[in-house]
Amino acid sequence: MTINKIDSEEQFNELLNEETFLLFKHSLTCPVSAEAYEQYEKYMTANEELKTAYLAVQEARPLSNYVAETFDIKHQSPQVILFKNGKPAWNESHWRITYDSLTKAISE
Repeated sequence: MTINKIDSEEQFNELLNEETFLLFKHSLTCPVSAEAYEQYEKYMTANEELKTAYLAVQEARPLSNYVAETFDIKHQSPQVILFKNGKPAWNESHWRITYDSLTKAISE
């Protein structure tokens, strides 16, 4: 499994070319984000075919803001956003990021 860390608009926009991908916005200092990241990793280990990337909010604030502003999705961290055909199809945050919630959202 490869989970790529991104920190630029160019990297993010390249992912928008994928039919489906999952973006995880991660806070490096938040225990809730650490738990959500574990759930995300667990899901991605079982679903390696899905494209994914994460950004560390403290290191990529401009990118995090760009995503929020471009797609009119209120910034939260932790936050996961499922993109389909270049547009957000689902997003969730905090304790609601679980293996089960990811499974349900992506299978729909």
